[in-house]
Amino acid sequence: MAWDFETDPEFQKELDWVDNFVRTEIEPLDHILGSAFDVNNPKRNALVRPLQKRVRERKLWATHLGPELGGQGYGQVKLALLNEILGRSAFGPTVFGCQAPDSGNAEILAHYGTAAQKKAYLEPLLDNEIVSCFAMTEPQGGADPEVFTTRATRVGSEWRIDGEKWFASNARFAAFFIVVAVTNPEAPLGSRMSTLIVPAGTPGLEIVRGVGYGDHDDLHAYLRFTNVRIPLDHLLGKEGGGFIVTQVRLGGGRIHHAMRTIAKAKATFDAMCERVLSRRTKGERLADKQMVQEKIADSWVEIEQFRLLVLRTAWLIDKHQDYKRVLKDIAAVKAAMPKVLHDVAGRTLQLHGSIGLSKEMPFAQQLLDSYMLGLADGPTEVHKVTVAKQVLRGYKPTNALFPSYQVQQARERAVELYGPSVAS
Repeated sequence: MAWDFETDPEFQKELDWVDNFVRTEIEPLDHILGSAFDVNNPKRNALVRPLQKRVRERKLWATHLGPELGGQGYGQVKLALLNEILGRSAFGPTVFGCQAPDSGNAEILAHYGTAAQKKAYLEPLLDNEIVSCFAMTEPQGGADPEVFTTRATRVGSEWRIDGEKWFASNARFAAFFIVVAVTNPEAPLGSRMSTLIVPAGTPGLEIVRGVGYGDHDDLHAYLRFTNVRIPLDHLLGKEGGGFIVTQVRLGGGRIHHAMRTIAKAKATFDAMCERVLSRRTKGERLADKQMVQEKIADSWVEIEQFRLLVLRTAWLIDKHQDYKRVLKDIAAVKAAMPKVLHDVAGRTLQLHGSIGLSKEMPFAQQLLDSYMLGLADGPTEVHKVTVAKQVLRGYKPTNALFPSYQVQQARERAVELYGPSVAS
């Protein structure tokens, strides 16, 4: 029987190195550089490239990928332990070659890309020479694939794409776009869509405007496709296979978002604890007030509960090597994630008073981030529905007038098993 809550000592040494590396050399980048995705920024590259080189030398680069793609094939549990450190910094994932949305895009290129597609897009993406965009949601229907209207139609030796995409991730700096479009409108939903690769600068591809929120840069975008033509071989996977491709991508992306959310929540919790031990009011420390102690206790419990759920889900993914078999657990992680960050950040903001609300602290932005986490890769409500449906598959209804767990029936079964003489 295997049941363990300890990290392998050798890997723990790596985690200790990562923790110190992120704290002392990567986190400062968040305060002096612009976007981690701006691979054409010479100032960014002058500081980031040497750090990436050290990560490669340490054999910690792109650890979510297998050795055949230049990664270590760590598996999801090790990735979770690593990402709950990297998520403290906006530059952390980039320095370690596992930043979203590129990590998810690399995963589906690795799974479904042709040799030519891997050469043109996957290899430079893995080297962080370029970055990419994932464009699925639409302005008129959000993430609901049943109402997608962006169409890709065969015209001779090309695909013609027409339509609009909303909140397309990382569009501003992307060298290519992975676009989900309807190719078989009359087919069942699961066979209606396809995924296609559209190089940046393709005629007819327009970034209508950048879209940001809070203090973040306008990394997302409103896109318009007008008679966009790409070769037929820019199809990623099979025609009509877009639903499968996106689920593979989103399954991994959701668990990786959760891993990095642990890091954010922990860092915010650390700030909360320092604050209440340092600040005094009404003759005593904030830490000595019971209502404050309740906030500390609730936050610690919620973070630990969420962390265990994420690690267990990661372990199940490693065990089954099939996201479909872990659908319920991934959905549960996705549903729980925004509330944890929201509640911890909200309590921390409150305990910091007016400075907590100001731009001098990150807590107000984290509250907005929590709402983003509740929408990105599918809204929380959808994931709760998935959890409920998956859970109920393990139960059966009864046609009896009274349920089998009725106390009288349970007693009758006990008497039948042990005899009437033992009944009191």
